[in-house]
Amino acid sequence: MVHTWRMGSALTTIGLPVALGIIMFGLGLSLTPGDFARVAKHPKAVIIALVCQLLVLPALCLGLVLVFQLPPVLAVGMMLLAASPGGTTANLYSHLFRGDVALNISLTAINSVLAVFTLPLITNLAIAYFLPGDDGLGLQLAKVVEVFAIVLLPVVLGMLVRWWRPGFADRMDKPVRIASVVILVIVIAGAIVSNLELLLENFGSLAAITVLFCVLSLTIGYLVPRLLRVGPAQSIASSFEIGIHNATLAIVIAQTVIGSVEMSLPAAVYGVLMFFVALGFGFLIRRRGPAPERADAAADGVPAAAAGAGEPVS
Repeated sequence: MVHTWRMGSALTTIGLPVALGIIMFGLGLSLTPGDFARVAKHPKAVIIALVCQLLVLPALCLGLVLVFQLPPVLAVGMMLLAASPGGTTANLYSHLFRGDVALNISLTAINSVLAVFTLPLITNLAIAYFLPGDDGLGLQLAKVVEVFAIVLLPVVLGMLVRWWRPGFADRMDKPVRIASVVILVIVIAGAIVSNLELLLENFGSLAAITVLFCVLSLTIGYLVPRLLRVGPAQSIASSFEIGIHNATLAIVIAQTVIGSVEMSLPAAVYGVLMFFVALGFGFLIRRRGPAPERADAAADGVPAAAAGAGEPVS
């Protein structure tokens, strides 16, 4: 049973969108038009990763939701999580486990643009299926514009700053990442303290499905490219890009755009457990898989700081 999560305070209603805006702005600071053009270097890897991300994962998540028989609101929350793009934390994991970080950055850039269209589509379909009588929920045109503003505008602003003042963008990379971490930790800590009982009530029912979803996402992201003869480094990049979702974005969309805090619970639980699952998966593929050559990010024009860029909950 899902109860109401008391997160109506300014700390969460203002703090979460601000933290996400800083995170997405920081992503923009690390991007250039070349990150989109670099797709031509590995078109096969990009296409496979996008197909897995946009088609396979939502279908997989729907199957898990039906098997676990989640309550309708939580089911929609899981689908919202599945529709969320990869977080920039994927870049950090790819860097740690010798993936192609340049490919990660390109995929993150493309996914952030596509999410403006795919996230509302998948979420609306999920709401229509699981909550057919709830006309008050959903992402209508005005709310789609909100998604655009939340996801894309900070990224575009960050890219404009990099184009206008590249030296300033490089200097601001670390402070922006630190600021996003500090704000996000404060907001999440406040939410957990004020709603600890409710979070513990729902943690058990959501832990299994979120962990399984994360494991399967990482596995699909790695094995499908490998089976289709994509290189090890690119497959590792694909795995973390597909397996690590931007949980912060899913939480913000659920709470501030759709107006359902209960819908954000799957992303909140996933955001905690994902770090450990991804870490274990990274060690597993590094031990059992072929040793990939570390991608030379500098040769592709990737800012050095971008390789380690990431948000604490993605």
